[in-house]
Amino acid sequence: MQICAQKNLEVVISIDIDLTVTMLRTASEGLGLPIVTEISRKRRSPYEVLVTTILSLRTKDETTRAASKRLFSKIDEPQGLLALTESQIQELIYPVGFYKTKAKTLRHVSEEIINSYGGKVPDEIDELLKLKGVGRKTANLVVTLGYGKLGVCVDTHVHRISNRLGYVQTKTPDQTEMALRAKLPTEYWIEYNDLLVTWGQNVCKPISPLCSKCVINDFCPKIGVGKHR
Repeated sequence: MQICAQKNLEVVISIDIDLTVTMLRTASEGLGLPIVTEISRKRRSPYEVLVTTILSLRTKDETTRAASKRLFSKIDEPQGLLALTESQIQELIYPVGFYKTKAKTLRHVSEEIINSYGGKVPDEIDELLKLKGVGRKTANLVVTLGYGKLGVCVDTHVHRISNRLGYVQTKTPDQTEMALRAKLPTEYWIEYNDLLVTWGQNVCKPISPLCSKCVINDFCPKIGVGKHR
């Protein structure tokens, strides 16, 4: 890691991203995959990746996992979901966060996919963003995990850890995505989200991260970190 001062006195930190990814990759084995990645590896369906991502917003993985399993036992395509009433969808996905709103979103998104895209989930971010309720995180997950295309998915974990490392200096997840697209080697684009989400859930937590248990503790600058364990 190299540190140097700019003229405006901001500090620029150069992290060895190859070493960081390699160490996190090894340390993350056995910690479990993020739920959307888990679903995508079992059943590579862009629609199921899309639905699972919507369900996962502000919801713990174990809750999303159970809700997805119940829902996918009934449907596996937009037409199947629209055959269910809104109340039936709510019952299947409860208790995910904002389950009533998500039931409406799932119906709306499914209708749009059928009416505007012939029943096929779009494979381009700009098209996915036209779907009501779909943000950049969701769009990137569909593109990367559903279609295996290059993309950089950034959620709160990726945003937080990338800034703690000093790899980027950004204020929002969207800014982090753009910074990573410009800087992160493309070979890590898809994997980066899985690694940092897993590490963020288990070690580099939002409050009082477990730095003493972190494999990159010795060279992580811990930018913005106050109390840690």
